[in-house]
Amino acid sequence: MGTPTVVEAGEYSTEELIDLLQSGERVVVKTEFLGSTHEVTLRWDGTTYYCDTPTRLHKHDDVEEMRFCLQKNGYAAEE
Repeated sequence: MGTPTVVEAGEYSTEELIDLLQSGERVVVKTEFLGSTHEVTLRWDGTTYYCDTPTRLHKHDDVEEMRFCLQKNGYAAEE
């Protein structure tokens, strides 16, 4: 795997993040939580979407679940 794309939370829209993932990119989203910066790694293996947070790995079976996760957790820009 190459170097991931690193972005700030809210820097990209949901669809821009989905497009990056579907093109094979890993995306690291830097986000603030309780006064600390955390990194969340997003990826797609062609079947399952993954959100690897500092505390757990979320798996999403389809693009709609992933869109909801990106928006709910503030990783994507508000639309």
